[in-house]
Amino acid sequence: MTINMVWEHLGIVLVSVTLTILAGVPIGICAYLFKSVRKLILTTVEVLQTIPALALLGVIMVICGAGKVTVVIGLILYSLLPVVQNTYVGLNEVSPAIKEVAAGMGMTRFYRLIHVEMSIAFPFIFTGIRIAAVTAVGVAVFAAFVGGGGLGSVIYRGIHIQNMKMIMSATAALMVMAVAFDTGMAVIEKQLQRRFSVR
Repeated sequence: MTINMVWEHLGIVLVSVTLTILAGVPIGICAYLFKSVRKLILTTVEVLQTIPALALLGVIMVICGAGKVTVVIGLILYSLLPVVQNTYVGLNEVSPAIKEVAAGMGMTRFYRLIHVEMSIAFPFIFTGIRIAAVTAVGVAVFAAFVGGGGLGSVIYRGIHIQNMKMIMSATAALMVMAVAFDTGMAVIEKQLQRRFSVR
């Protein structure tokens, strides 16, 4: 295992999580705003989460070919559930009284959503992002099976040549990465919750 493979794995995770946020938050907002598509959106992201990660990557590979693009698309689809669901639930849990006060102050629906409701719901949304990030670290291991590289290729090769040291070193790197993401984002999450409670 080389440091380049660790960085490669980390890069795949960061890109996929960033794109998951960019896609998942607006989708969650749509589920909150538009009742007509709410059930469809929430059911779809739940179904995607139930598909085995390797099977999902295999299907995407048939369409997009092998490589990192397939891995990133797969990770985005697999990580959408916590971001979409937490965005919807977080916005839905904003007190009706706060919404009424904001409306009474003359705020438009869009202004109220961005500056009031999203601000209140953000700690909950961030929890979904944290779950998606930690999940992506582990699921990205399957990148090796679709030509995406990363630490999964080290584990796969270690299994193939029965090299326990190689397997354990890659596994340890994955664990450190997952714990680092989880711990770091947990600290930010607590700060957000504390800031909101003060407000």
